[in-house]
Amino acid sequence: MLLAVDTSTAQVGLALYDGAQVIGEYAWRSSQRHTVELAPAVADLLARCGAAMDDIHALGVALGPGSFTSLRVGLALVKGLAISRHIPVVGIPTLDILANAQPASKLPLAVAIQAGRGRFAFGWYKRSKNGWQAQGPAQVVTVETIMDEVKTPSLVCGEFSSEDRQTLGTNSNLHLVPPAHSVRRPAVLAELAWKRWQAGDVDDEASLAPIYLHTAEPIK
Repeated sequence: MLLAVDTSTAQVGLALYDGAQVIGEYAWRSSQRHTVELAPAVADLLARCGAAMDDIHALGVALGPGSFTSLRVGLALVKGLAISRHIPVVGIPTLDILANAQPASKLPLAVAIQAGRGRFAFGWYKRSKNGWQAQGPAQVVTVETIMDEVKTPSLVCGEFSSEDRQTLGTNSNLHLVPPAHSVRRPAVLAELAWKRWQAGDVDDEASLAPIYLHTAEPIK
């Protein structure tokens, strides 16, 4: 079984996955309480699913971009488990999680997650036979930047407020993904990590590091 952990933003997620089905999944919004909430939530998920840490044979973790502090909380827990229990770990970029939850489309896909202070971590994706693939590095942007970036018909999926959605809706080329499909699913993280683990593509837990973006000067 694989345990997936995503603490990239205020939206926290955990999932248990065995390659055939999602055994259990938690997702909740934390008010900067990741440190005190995460470990008890893992224990509760295991207990509710009738599992124990001895049943966990691999770990998946979201690497960011995201909040500096929250990313470190999740990565610290996962690295601690990996090192102490000699369990392989797979790191997955956070934007990949949201992108790969979207159905196949011929349109390009833009993905955004909250980066604080009205900013977003933003990246473009293109569909291939292996799923949605990132097209270049993520960047920090504003809603206005997203409006300017979308010049041809495109899907846009993100953690947007109602005000953001109203603004983005004025761009006729921008096809907003509904809110229910814009929440990061820890089960998707688990599937992505499982696929890499089964292929023998795992990370070195000692050197695994979060992905941070410079947020002082968003692109406008």
